[in-house]
Amino acid sequence: MKKLKRSQRLVDMTQFLLEKPHDLLPLSTFADRYGAAKSSISEDLAIIKEVFEGEGMGELQTLAGAAGGVRYIPRMPTDMALAFVKHLCGELEQSDRILPGGYLYMSDLLGLPSVMEQAGKIIATAFYGVEIDVVMTVETKGIPLAYATAAQLGLPVVLVRRDHQVTEGSAVSINYVSGSHKSIHTMSLSRRALREKSRVLIVDDFMKAGGTVRGMVDLLGEFNAQVAGVGVLVESGAVETEERLLHDYVSLVKLTEVDSRERRISAHPGNYFSS
Repeated sequence: MKKLKRSQRLVDMTQFLLEKPHDLLPLSTFADRYGAAKSSISEDLAIIKEVFEGEGMGELQTLAGAAGGVRYIPRMPTDMALAFVKHLCGELEQSDRILPGGYLYMSDLLGLPSVMEQAGKIIATAFYGVEIDVVMTVETKGIPLAYATAAQLGLPVVLVRRDHQVTEGSAVSINYVSGSHKSIHTMSLSRRALREKSRVLIVDDFMKAGGTVRGMVDLLGEFNAQVAGVGVLVESGAVETEERLLHDYVSLVKLTEVDSRERRISAHPGNYFSS
């Protein structure tokens, strides 16, 4: 790489770190990249660290020693997360989102990269310090959120299929009961998609009674995998506690009311902000 001015180097270093969250990068990586002394690189990283933490972009961790280096950890401060979620609640409360049958239209928000990036960062923050190998979701609407979360964690995504595809090779399939409709459905996962004993973060866009997530939990049991956590964008508050099939999860938004007759929706920050 050609020799850069310090201001140019700071910009490039920042972008480099943002593209490699959770990767431990030796100082020699930057010294070789910019043809600069490690002492100069350390000074640059101190500036970037101050900006990251001051602007709520995350942490820049420095590990000393021969095997050390620097690692960028995306994290969102609670006040910034709450402001984002309150804005999201306002978007969800628009009456024209109510569909026949009392369903809520969310596809436009799930299709906005800026919204998913912020939501993914909050979920990643919720599971800071938890050992995770992969992020899992079921096709299809939860995919953008799963990829956004995985990008913040620097992890791969595993997709659970509702129907087995021949292109997936040998797969494990299970039946599960929908918590809201009490109907039986099938989901499958390719044997090549997940290593045994993996630690998995399950992510989904919407949870009512938790039947789909419960199905993914049961499917993981077939791989001797562990559930490292469950994060959902929106949960329904219309389900009694004893009817819910899942109790250990993190939600960003909680729908407390969807009144089709009155065309009224009430949404509030989820249990992420309760702890």
